[in-house]
Amino acid sequence: MDLQISVFLLFILFTAGHSLSCYECLLGPCAQKTCPSGYTNCLSSISAGLIDTSSATIKLCVPASGCTTGSFNIGSYKFSSYCCNTDLCNAQDAPDPSNAPNGNKCYYCDEQKNCSKVLSCSGSQDRCATITGTVGNQTEVAKGCVSKSICDAGTSVSSLGIGNVTCCEGNLCNGAQSVTQSFLFLCCSLLSYFMMH
Repeated sequence: MDLQISVFLLFILFTAGHSLSCYECLLGPCAQKTCPSGYTNCLSSISAGLIDTSSATIKLCVPASGCTTGSFNIGSYKFSSYCCNTDLCNAQDAPDPSNAPNGNKCYYCDEQKNCSKVLSCSGSQDRCATITGTVGNQTEVAKGCVSKSICDAGTSVSSLGIGNVTCCEGNLCNGAQSVTQSFLFLCCSLLSYFMMH
């Protein structure tokens, strides 16, 4: 009995002081970082512009509420993220979203702000989304295909005041009205969301 209590107390002693370590990089080389209290997950994400072929990798510590594995595509831009909860588990980059069509179709906005274009969704992108927000006096909108997990995290994004994320299920359910769309708004919103969590 004393041995069991000793082993139990030893286990608590070693696990209570352990903090998660993740790789962190935001526009430069990655380095190991001990996560602050409450940050229980590691995130790896990759974003890519499909027109200018630029890409960016972000890795960091996030709280469980900011941890999402999934992808989205808004026609000119795609994003994929991977979350995990063990030391340095975000060493590898997030996987590129699958290019295999899954049968779902959503509206997206092109460079001329025409939001009646149709996008074939791929991989886990089983929902359509409309992301709206205000920059200055102008309403900004992005539309496209998204994974359910990204939609579920959309409530957290909306609560930060970055914008509203509305998801729906079914082909072309995100409407085709033509509105102003801003690629920069969406990128900044996502980056802000991950940095604030």
